[in-house]
Amino acid sequence: MKCLETTLVVIWRFKNNSVECKCAPPHSKFFSVKCTPSVHYSVTPPTQETSHLSPVPLNGNPVLLISMSRASEHENDSKLSVTYYEESGAGIAKVVVHLTAVEISLDVDADRDGTVEKNNPHKGSWKWGPNGHGAIVLVNCDSERSYWKEPDNEDDHISKVSDLKDMSLMVLRTRGPAKLPEGYKLTMHISQEDAKTVRVFQSKSVHKATNFLQSLFSSFTKDYPLVLSREVLSQEVPYLGGEGELNFYVEGLRFPDKDFDGLVTINLSLLEPICDGIPETPIFTDKVVFRVAPWIMTPNTLPPVEVFVCSTRDNYQFLKGMNNFVSKCGQKLKICYEYMNRGDRWMQDEVEFGYIDSPHQSFPVVLDSPRNRGLDDFPYEVLLGPDFGYVTRVAKRKNVSSLDSFGNLEVSPPVTVNGKEYPLGRIIIGVAFPTTTRGRNMTEVVQEFLWAQKVQKPIALFSDWLSVGHVDEFMTFVPAPDRKGFRLLLASPDAAYKLFKGLQNDGHGDAKLFDVTVDEILHDETLRSENNYVQSCIDWNRDVLKRELGLDEDDIIDLPILFKDEQEARRAAAYYPDMVNMIVLGKNLGIPKPFGPRVNGRCALEAEMCSLMEALGLKCTFIDDFASYHKMMGEVHCGSNVRRKPFDFKWWNVEF
Repeated sequence: MKCLETTLVVIWRFKNNSVECKCAPPHSKFFSVKCTPSVHYSVTPPTQETSHLSPVPLNGNPVLLISMSRASEHENDSKLSVTYYEESGAGIAKVVVHLTAVEISLDVDADRDGTVEKNNPHKGSWKWGPNGHGAIVLVNCDSERSYWKEPDNEDDHISKVSDLKDMSLMVLRTRGPAKLPEGYKLTMHISQEDAKTVRVFQSKSVHKATNFLQSLFSSFTKDYPLVLSREVLSQEVPYLGGEGELNFYVEGLRFPDKDFDGLVTINLSLLEPICDGIPETPIFTDKVVFRVAPWIMTPNTLPPVEVFVCSTRDNYQFLKGMNNFVSKCGQKLKICYEYMNRGDRWMQDEVEFGYIDSPHQSFPVVLDSPRNRGLDDFPYEVLLGPDFGYVTRVAKRKNVSSLDSFGNLEVSPPVTVNGKEYPLGRIIIGVAFPTTTRGRNMTEVVQEFLWAQKVQKPIALFSDWLSVGHVDEFMTFVPAPDRKGFRLLLASPDAAYKLFKGLQNDGHGDAKLFDVTVDEILHDETLRSENNYVQSCIDWNRDVLKRELGLDEDDIIDLPILFKDEQEARRAAAYYPDMVNMIVLGKNLGIPKPFGPRVNGRCALEAEMCSLMEALGLKCTFIDDFASYHKMMGEVHCGSNVRRKPFDFKWWNVEF
């Protein structure tokens, strides 16, 4: 006989142990079955039945399938009997099976609505998309502690009840007799590999109804013991007599990565005793599947929340301009002072702001770059805190390159490419040219991390032609009221030469850029040759971006920017302040002041920039970063950083 497996687990005891349950006694030709009202049975293969009281022929090795329609109130409160008959119809044996049904369900928020529903049929699998299913767990990488600075997932106990809101609720629901039959027990277990990814805590409080907020504040932290971890892969959990619910809290430990696809399975088994000296065996297992929420970047088109800059001994003019600009945009400038930045002014290069999200909780998470310079302590010591997470990747090689700084890490606004939607945009990084074997590249562990998040499929551009090597030196995105909702801005030496040639044709050839006239710039063959090479590099990237982001030429605006060859590195840097390297706060653009040729009392480069951007309803503010940033081969974007609001779109609705 076999139990028909449902969440009602049927436990049986035999009254006549002299008769095997899986085979009939010798000379048996027929059998009949009787049972109490809550017990149901069927015979497979099906037999031609004349009456439910008629004996059934023992042909074809029939199997009796038993199920019960409700949980038992008491142990052995239901039964089923099987009588065996000879050819003559005389009964020769009878087996009585006493049955106990226990309803067991390990439940999660499989439909992603913020509530743990009962026994969702899809709780044991994951499916992407708006019609998908599967539970979500966050990496608990913020820090609720005020006395000790470390991410919560580095500690194997709960120090504050408020930490539970960063975990995913999992509920064990049971219904049945006051206790399990002797020797039976419930065990929660996880694989050794999955135990690297999550921990499970148990609430000692018993709840008759699942109410997350009530349970959140109902107990002290000591009432949440650790159940599963790297050290404990299996542990017995309480069976609650009658009808009860027991809350568990699942904590994420690591993000998806090259060696981890993001999926985790947690199992609950009912174990049956065999005999002394032999381990119990599972007669029923329920499982739930979680996906670890990915780290998500935010593009320029999302609203700003906080703007960060560094204060150094020589950047007062820059700070003054930034403060005026940020205040005008209705934001507050957050300054990292020199005791923390240790003279490192490149706020953009140290960190990238993102967030993690689930149906019940969301918070920002800063990704710390592996560059390890003066700002290295800033993200951990200043940003990490309650509801502000931290993650980093440590480079395998000792000497990271400039391409490992996060001016070399951007993300596009949402796009659709050949019918494929990217509702969270696509990550953009800079690398060496595909055919070279000696160029600089972003370190492998960071690239692997970015690819593994899956929902913002990365694009690799060629940026090694630049002395610093960052994608933000030749491209950015700004919001737009039409088309795709944004424009891609690209640095363009061709646009610069066209502008300067126009000035010359209009009789302004003697207007000066620094100490050089427009005529001299146009006659400098070496500079022209260098910029022809730069334009070819940007054009290669232009084609990649058009293809990978589904852009047309009308989605791209060329900005007039010249580059020059840095003789020692034999790579390019901006000749004058690089206007594409801007900060975007809503419809307000903070642009490096280019100090271009003045015509009719106005900088010609500023006038061109305003003409291009104001056509999109954007406002231009030019910030003097010449002495403290441009001369060190960086600009406004390099020296600032913006935390933005998350997408309204939920990442689990992405379709693959």
